[in-house]
Amino acid sequence: MDNLATATPARSETRFSDIIYEKIVGMISDGRFPVNERLPSEQSLATRFGASRPVVREALERLRNDDLIVSRKGSGSYVRQQPDSSVLQQIPVGSLADVQRFFEFRAGLEAAAAELAARNWQASDRTRIEQAILALERCLERGDLGADEDFALHEAIAIASQNQFHITVRAWFRPHFSIGQSVTRSLSLKRTPQHVRDVENEHSAIVNAIFARREQDAHDAMKNHILKARARMFQGVGG
Repeated sequence: MDNLATATPARSETRFSDIIYEKIVGMISDGRFPVNERLPSEQSLATRFGASRPVVREALERLRNDDLIVSRKGSGSYVRQQPDSSVLQQIPVGSLADVQRFFEFRAGLEAAAAELAARNWQASDRTRIEQAILALERCLERGDLGADEDFALHEAIAIASQNQFHITVRAWFRPHFSIGQSVTRSLSLKRTPQHVRDVENEHSAIVNAIFARREQDAHDAMKNHILKARARMFQGVGG
């Protein structure tokens, strides 16, 4: 039995649900819980992990929110999609739930920055953003990861907001930004060229809206991009 209660005694019960969530993600990604198959019951999972049912229920709720499982009334929870196993290999143990929460945080934060950038950008900001998106395009052509270039584009947009707090927050949380961007871009390299192009088209939509000073469009395009990046974390790479 994978009794995590004794393995992680320092964690609170809330944090313990994150560990269970991550363990179930791992079991889905390696096929122990196959796609379209029913998960064990809450009680069975609680016994397996040495946890209470409320803690297991919390983990399952996050899995549903991430579209990894789906509940069928009167039948239980079923696996909906299988993430690539490399996701867990690239993220520190126990941090997967926090990485997903950080995407949620980014969606609001960076959408606001893009909106302000559309309102406030100056000529120097336009040059910086154009250079950043060109660098990303060159990464796409070479088949490079492009995580640093991705970060630079988002940072250029934050700078263009002319609000120092957007810049400061990126400095404070740089490791968090970097982990998410590295994982999503490394997964993109395993997917089809069209998938990679679609991601870059999302960037282009953001930049075009900013340069056109369409504030709401810039806000919406950035939010759409971040939430799609969050969803791509758990989408399989086959096909």
